[in-house]
Amino acid sequence: MNDENAVSQSGLGLTYRLDADAKALIATVTPDPAAQSIDEAYLRARLDSEGYGALRFLPDAVTPLLAHYNAGMAFEIKLAECVDGSLHLEVSPDGLEAFLDILPAAGGTPVDISAVLAALAENGIGEGILTEAIDAAVAAGEANKVVVARGVPPVHGEDGRFESLIPEVRSRVPRVDEGGHTDYRDLGEILVVHVGDNLMLRHPPTEGKPGLTLFGEKIEANAGQDVMFSASLPGTAYAPDNPNLLQAAITGQPVVVRGGMMVEPVFTVDTVSLSTGNINFDGSVVVTGDVSAGMKVKVSGDIQIGGIVDMATLEAGGSIVVKGGVMGSLGRKNVEDQHVHCDGCFNAAYVQQAKIDAGDSIFIDDMAMQSDLTAINHIRVGNNKRGHIIGGHVQATLSITARVIGSPNRVRTLCEIGVNPLMHKQLLEMSKQRDVKETQLLEVSKLMDFARKNPGKLRPEMIEKARATAAVLSAEIAAMREEQDGMTNKIELSQQSRVTVEQAIYEGVEVHLGNKRYRVAGERGPCAIGLASDSLELVILEGG
Repeated sequence: MNDENAVSQSGLGLTYRLDADAKALIATVTPDPAAQSIDEAYLRARLDSEGYGALRFLPDAVTPLLAHYNAGMAFEIKLAECVDGSLHLEVSPDGLEAFLDILPAAGGTPVDISAVLAALAENGIGEGILTEAIDAAVAAGEANKVVVARGVPPVHGEDGRFESLIPEVRSRVPRVDEGGHTDYRDLGEILVVHVGDNLMLRHPPTEGKPGLTLFGEKIEANAGQDVMFSASLPGTAYAPDNPNLLQAAITGQPVVVRGGMMVEPVFTVDTVSLSTGNINFDGSVVVTGDVSAGMKVKVSGDIQIGGIVDMATLEAGGSIVVKGGVMGSLGRKNVEDQHVHCDGCFNAAYVQQAKIDAGDSIFIDDMAMQSDLTAINHIRVGNNKRGHIIGGHVQATLSITARVIGSPNRVRTLCEIGVNPLMHKQLLEMSKQRDVKETQLLEVSKLMDFARKNPGKLRPEMIEKARATAAVLSAEIAAMREEQDGMTNKIELSQQSRVTVEQAIYEGVEVHLGNKRYRVAGERGPCAIGLASDSLELVILEGG
């Protein structure tokens, strides 16, 4: 750039003067008869060539300047100005990051490193300064939200957790993912553990590591939430040298439950008939053969049957696997009502005239004929075999899937999807139970707070009991909250529930969702029936 206060000439009668005090470029027009007309492009080009291109050009000054020059009239105006670079520093609300903005200089003094460091100091920032980032921003001459200082964020403690030491352990807690899917799998054989086998390891919570703000202030870390083994885990014991290690105290089936794992005794019998009598067992039962008509098997755990079930009653607190089929008594006269119930999943090769309800899902490999099937989550008929649902009433909250539903002779088959009205009542009751436990936890917390503020006022054993009670209540509340969230999610997912047919669906099939109805007309190929807008509609699937 030209020296300060220097004068240069762009055309006859037009001179420039750089005013150092005003930091401005002054253009002066002196009338000259020999001058020729000029335009803005010429004016800008001449300013660049004479070293004034870095200044901030004032467009509003161009029009009057050119008008006076081309008219041969004397005139003086500020045409451009020198602007120093500027900076702005912003600190994040948590005090962990400082952001730098730099506006570039226009013919003035650029921002330098000392200016940035001075701004940091003025804001009280003395920790975590990133010199390399500052150097790069200053060298570039401009910056936009560049992080030039970073504190140390706290590392919050990890929550305590349970680690299962046995693969593929069955769970008594139904699991549905966010998409509403449940794994379709054969539950297989009952797993057996023996006395002294390691079952589950409890990992205590960690304290975490405190952080540091840019101002040197300490940020406390949150300790992880503790998780405690349930007070009642039948069939288990703690390892003698490790209170966080749960071991089998009996030979039986390991089952994951809320708050840990339990071991249920496993009772094995060849058949269930008049010769053996009914079975009522606190644990799991394996029947290698058949269950005869009129017999009852009631257990707290799982039931596994290697043969068929003929007009018998099965009740399980866990899951039921029938390697053969289930023959029920629906529609038969002078026969005592028989049913199959489990809180988990039900698996069978086929069912006929059977009444079955499952707390999770129902999976049938071959055929469900004239049966009453009810599942909280899903019903699927068809795996390696035919996969037909013919007649009866089939109800599931999230989905009903089969290869074929109905038959060419128009057998009435009712498929009902959506939320069971009882689920809303269960959710309300669970909220009330959680409120009670949260109130209990609040009272225990008040007691522990009193003990902290008044050392020696309470007996140590009372304080220790309060801590243990608080831990158990916290774990129970967390489990209830998780179950409530799952139930709420299921209610929302139920609006997306579908009846899906992979091969064919026939006239005589009805689909219900609440008070909405859809009756199948004629024969259709692969399709899905579900809620669209405000009614049930059939959508043709690929290949349909």
